[in-house]
Amino acid sequence: MQEVLVDLDRWQEQNEEIALATVVRTWGSTPRPVGARFAVTRSGRMAGSVSGGCVEGDVYERAISVLDSGQPLRVHYGIDDEMAFQVGLSCGGSIEVFVEPFRPDPAWEAVRQALADQRPAALAIGLAPMSLLGQRLALLDKGPPVGSLAQELAQPVAAEARQLLLEGGAKVLSLPWQGEEAAVFVEAFPPSPHLLIVGATHVAITLCHMAKVLGFRVSVIDARAAFATQERFQEADELLVAWPDDALAKVPLDAYSYVAVLTHDPKFDIPTLSRALRSDARYIGVMGSRGTHERRKRRLRELGFEEEALARIRAPIGLDLGAQSPEEVALAIMAEVTAIRHGRDGHSLKEKPGPIHTRADVPSDTASKVARVAMRARGLPASEER
Repeated sequence: MQEVLVDLDRWQEQNEEIALATVVRTWGSTPRPVGARFAVTRSGRMAGSVSGGCVEGDVYERAISVLDSGQPLRVHYGIDDEMAFQVGLSCGGSIEVFVEPFRPDPAWEAVRQALADQRPAALAIGLAPMSLLGQRLALLDKGPPVGSLAQELAQPVAAEARQLLLEGGAKVLSLPWQGEEAAVFVEAFPPSPHLLIVGATHVAITLCHMAKVLGFRVSVIDARAAFATQERFQEADELLVAWPDDALAKVPLDAYSYVAVLTHDPKFDIPTLSRALRSDARYIGVMGSRGTHERRKRRLRELGFEEEALARIRAPIGLDLGAQSPEEVALAIMAEVTAIRHGRDGHSLKEKPGPIHTRADVPSDTASKVARVAMRARGLPASEER
């Protein structure tokens, strides 16, 4: 979605006629994931991609026909298709593409505004039967759904959207509806992941850069003003010169938050970890040796934290890449953060059975379990917090 938003906004301002193609299903190995989009105008302008070039020519022709008819359509492409040699996918997979005239209706505008405000949202689009084709529903973090999708489908669609919002992604739901089977494409748009780097160290400089390249919002926190400077962290979205636990108390820590503690100092580490463990942060990693971490855990147990909560802490921080330099350590940390973000364990792809682009290998309730542990931890008496 993000790769075509700027173009869609500009083309609307220029009164272009626009068609939008979206990958709604994939089978086997495919070059673009579900949710990939390709936008075209009647005047011949293009943005995005649904296949990396394999089928774009045919999709373009169909997009123009959709603009002529005003009616959306679904198209299947794959090596088993009768047009395989002309527009088939060379990678051997298959995709289903939904092509529609682009109209910024209330559902679209609601999702667009949520993205601009960094709020979670999901967009549902009816695919079948024909009476539902192209109907939309926006599901937001606050307020009722917005759009035209049949009301009786809103509740099951919303339930699935809530789960998808924990990790992003999209899928087609099959739901009973008026004696038929409805197919509804649901795509979740979580807010940008937020990496909070505690400790403005040398490692933090590279970690900040890597996180920005990967689409994270980045906050750097350190009580030492000489270290937490704009000159050292030019790409950071936020520099907080404050004691880490005080700073974290003012920043929402939710399921889209990732905390990397690089201070390596008990007077910073313990209060910071105590605050993070009482939050819904998806990732909590801390610098230091195993011995150092055992001492931390003893102190945290004294503060009332149980083993289930302490198990959330990733220490020593990062994946085992043999990292030595600060830059390599930052890479190991960012690799672990990325793996946790997508529900993976960081193994080599060579060891992975089956398709390499499948969704998370961990149980789908992992994020929910983390949230439950965090909620129990936050229930500790206030007197035990510090």
